[in-house]
Amino acid sequence: MRPVVSRTTVALIGGVVLGVAASMTGPVLAELQDESPTSLRADGIKRTAVAADARLAAPELPSADVRRLAEILARVRNEYVADVSPHQLMENAVRGMVSGLDPYSAYLDRNQYEEMRLNTSGSYPGIGVEVAATDHGIQVLRPLEDSPAARAGIRGGDIIVRVDGEPVGDDVDAAIDQMRGPAGSLVKLSVRRSGAATNIVDLALQRAQVDVHSATGRLLEPGFGYLRISTFSDTTPDDVERVLAAVSAVNAAPLRGLIIDLRNNPGGVLEAAVDVADAFLETGVIVTAEGRTADARFRMNAHPGDVLRGARIALLVNGGSASAAEILAGALKDHGRAVLIGRRTYGKGSVQTVIPLAEGRALKLTTSHYATPSGEMIDERGIEPDIALDGPDEVAEDATNDREVRTALDALKTARRGNIVRG
Repeated sequence: MRPVVSRTTVALIGGVVLGVAASMTGPVLAELQDESPTSLRADGIKRTAVAADARLAAPELPSADVRRLAEILARVRNEYVADVSPHQLMENAVRGMVSGLDPYSAYLDRNQYEEMRLNTSGSYPGIGVEVAATDHGIQVLRPLEDSPAARAGIRGGDIIVRVDGEPVGDDVDAAIDQMRGPAGSLVKLSVRRSGAATNIVDLALQRAQVDVHSATGRLLEPGFGYLRISTFSDTTPDDVERVLAAVSAVNAAPLRGLIIDLRNNPGGVLEAAVDVADAFLETGVIVTAEGRTADARFRMNAHPGDVLRGARIALLVNGGSASAAEILAGALKDHGRAVLIGRRTYGKGSVQTVIPLAEGRALKLTTSHYATPSGEMIDERGIEPDIALDGPDEVAEDATNDREVRTALDALKTARRGNIVRG
């Protein structure tokens, strides 16, 4: 597997994993140290040394537009039911201007930008817990493996009701922010155990650097492995390599076939998806992109070396497989390296570049559209599987009890002369 390149592409679609405890659904990551300005491309993009440039020439607005803007600002300032500061009005105007471009472009304030950078790192200082907001506090979905939360005995189903003695209350976001902090610092949590209305447990946790592993796997049966990739972060290529090595070691022989599960994978770092594709391909184009600027037009190619040595691949996808996940799926499908099984993918074929601005803010701006190796533009279309499945679209917690995993395993076993039989 080739090393991760210095550029980072972030695929952000509908469900990006967040911070130290999760934007209410994923791991919510903790504080991030300042770093030099970079430009991140969301949904299959790259990192380049692009600093905020205040010298960029502002476009000249027609005088009628300037008068309209001034009139609206004056009306809101003078007649809106509540007093709104000029600064807040400008923030709202900027958000509206950018969000009106398309569903994926956005203006990011300081906290949102930090969250995005954390989402792509695969490692963050915090307590290592996934949470969701409830009417009674912050519910723990699960502690991450070998995290401060796991070591302190926090369990899935626990309800966090106080942070450092302060009730969670209605402002769950503020409580989550309060749980964040640098590695080595302490945070005190009061949690209510699942099923016990009055059993409050007080815990003191020392924050630490937490690694979020986006790839897991196991040996399904002799010769056939299972690899689940939940998202693409900077650490995903190493996670995939580690999982495949562990599965092969258990098998005590090279694998005959591998199931790659990308169901409900919302995307992530583009280069991570490219590196994973490269691990299974010997040569050829992995992804291309077209845009207005030179940096928005790129082509990424595979390098010699197939970690599976030609072993067959079945790749599971569904409507939640998006962006960077579609880059991997499209590359392996177009090169005949894998059979796609499941349902049509989401169809997120646009690239967002996250451009740093002054004062820690950023723009997430659509800058290009990408195509699979065959030249297919998948935006708003998705990728059709080779073998379409019907029935409930459900992902079982245990792969051995998953109907679609069993279908993929059967497809691997019925392959002929090293090639998958496509339906």
